[in-house]
Amino acid sequence: MKKEGGNQTFITEFILLGFGSLPELQNFLFLLFLVIYMVTMVGNILIIVLVVADQHLHTPMYFFLGNLSCLEICYSSTILPRVLASLLTGDRTISVSGCIMQFYWFVTTECYLLAVMSYDRYLAICKPLHYVTRMNGRFCIQLAAGSWLSSFIVLTILICLVSQLAFCGPNEIDHFFCDLTPVINLSCSDTSVVTLATLIFSSLDTVPPFLLTLTSYVYIISTILRIPSTTGRQKAFSTCSSHLIVVTIFYGTLMIVYMLPNTGALRAPNKVFSVFYTVLTPLINPLIYSLKNKEVREALRKFLKNWLDCILLSIK
Repeated sequence: MKKEGGNQTFITEFILLGFGSLPELQNFLFLLFLVIYMVTMVGNILIIVLVVADQHLHTPMYFFLGNLSCLEICYSSTILPRVLASLLTGDRTISVSGCIMQFYWFVTTECYLLAVMSYDRYLAICKPLHYVTRMNGRFCIQLAAGSWLSSFIVLTILICLVSQLAFCGPNEIDHFFCDLTPVINLSCSDTSVVTLATLIFSSLDTVPPFLLTLTSYVYIISTILRIPSTTGRQKAFSTCSSHLIVVTIFYGTLMIVYMLPNTGALRAPNKVFSVFYTVLTPLINPLIYSLKNKEVREALRKFLKNWLDCILLSIK
C-alpha cells in the first residue's frame, strides 16, 4: 500500500518474502511451525508454572530460568503467528508499525539473561561459600529487571528513530520477520543517526554479555577440571551443561547470521540460521532444561500427579 505525500509516494506496508521461494513446501512449513509454536508455548508456560508452584525451585537459577521462559513466549509470539498467517493465507504484507514491533529487542534481553545465568553458575561452582549472600532475592530481582528494562529502553529509542524515517522505494524484505538492518536499508530518508545508534546499541547489548558469559564459563570449566573426584566433576558439570548447550546454540547461530553477508548465495543459509535463534532456541530451552535437570523432572512429576489426582476427584 502507498500513500501520497506532496510529490512523493510513501510506503505503508512491507512484503516479507519469507519462504515464498519454496511454494511446494508451504503446507509442510505451516504444519512444522505450528507444531513448534505449540510445543514452545506449552513447554515454556509449564516451566513458569513449575518454578512458581514448586518450593524446591525457588532458587536464583530457576528464577532466571522462569524469566527466560517468559522471554521465549514473548519472542515466539512476536514472530511465529505472522509467519503462520503468511504460510496459511499467502498474504505476506505487514504494516510499517507492525514491522517495527518485530524488532529483535528480545534478543538483547536474552543476551543479558544468559549472561546473568552464567554468572549465577559461576558463583555457585567457583564461589560456593559466597553464593547465598551474593545471590540474594533482591539482587536477583535487580538483575532480571535490569535485563528487561535496558532492552526496553533500547527498543524505545530505536522505535522513535525508525518511526521518523520515510519509506518510498522498494518494500520487499527477503526474510520471514522484520530485522532492523533490512528495514533501515529500505528507507529513503537520512539513516545516519539510526544506523549509528543501532551500531552502538548492538555493540553494548551483545558484546559485554557475551564476554561475561564466556569469562564465567572459562572459570567454571577450570574449576570443574580441578575437582579431584570423577563423581564431583560430573555433578558440577551437570548443573551447568544445560545452560552451556543453550548458550552455544544461541550465540553460535547469532554470530553466523550477522557475520555472513546477507546477499546472493548466502541469503538462504542466512535465513536458515535465523530460524535457529528465533524459532528453535525458544523451543529447545524448556526441553533441554526439563530433560537434563533432575529438579525440574521431579517438579513436573509431582505437578502431573497432583493434576491427575484433582481430575480423578472431580470425576468421583
